[in-house]
Amino acid sequence: MNSRITTHAFFDTGTWTVTYVVSDNADRHAAIIDPVLDYDFKSGNTSTASADRVVAYLKAHGLTVDWILETHAHADHLSGAHYLKEKVGGRIAIGENIRAVQSSFKAVFNLGDDFSTNGEQFDHLFKDGEIFKIGDVEAVAMLVPGHTPADMAYQIEDSVFVGDTLFMPDVGTARADFPGGDARALYQSIRKLLSLPVETKLFVCHDYPPASRQAQWQTTVAEQRANNIHVHDGITEDQFVVMRAARDATLDMPSLIIPAIQVNVRAGEMPEPEANGIRYLKVPLNALG
Repeated sequence: MNSRITTHAFFDTGTWTVTYVVSDNADRHAAIIDPVLDYDFKSGNTSTASADRVVAYLKAHGLTVDWILETHAHADHLSGAHYLKEKVGGRIAIGENIRAVQSSFKAVFNLGDDFSTNGEQFDHLFKDGEIFKIGDVEAVAMLVPGHTPADMAYQIEDSVFVGDTLFMPDVGTARADFPGGDARALYQSIRKLLSLPVETKLFVCHDYPPASRQAQWQTTVAEQRANNIHVHDGITEDQFVVMRAARDATLDMPSLIIPAIQVNVRAGEMPEPEANGIRYLKVPLNALG
């Protein structure tokens, strides 16, 4: 049986991020998943080369964008969602638990009274198990908390876009030490994904490949259950929690966490310009560990 969808991946070498365009082969409607806005940390300049590759693909294939889907508020790249919505349309969506993430980081970055923590920056907030459509293709939003409280995976036919919850089997799993992160919840979310049929295709949001291979982003439930170095079959929840805590204690903060979080909790939109016409992001001192 032929698939009703086409999945095209865009790998950003600067942030190791994979953006996907998933389209309905019949009516040419599409969703964009986890888009990237380019950001030069040294200068503070943004650019749109990564997002423009997505725009060019959409136009070349005559695709109409229904959704711009975020799996979570990323800490390792800035979201291109706002820019893409202006260019190609679509509704920006994320899980409803983004409200908890917004509340946590509003305090960290002192975002002020004007910053709302009710998720209104996004066009739609998904509930766990909510069904939505890309053209005529049915999709399901799956809550998979642990990396953050708001992580979602999106199941579209026999493919699931898992965000940062799982990586390729030889890389393992997401960290769980960000505000609201929880290793036990992460384990349970992963087992939820790995309880799907073994042939289910899993698409990851990042790959950090060892020197022995090039970047990859597609795996299966069967491959993860057999070979994931952190959570293959036989690893108990307690074993995973001990491993995850020890490993997370050795990890540096992502290099783009400070600008990324401030932009991504706003659905990819920048803060309003100040009196001099320039937009600013804040650097909290001694606040992120």
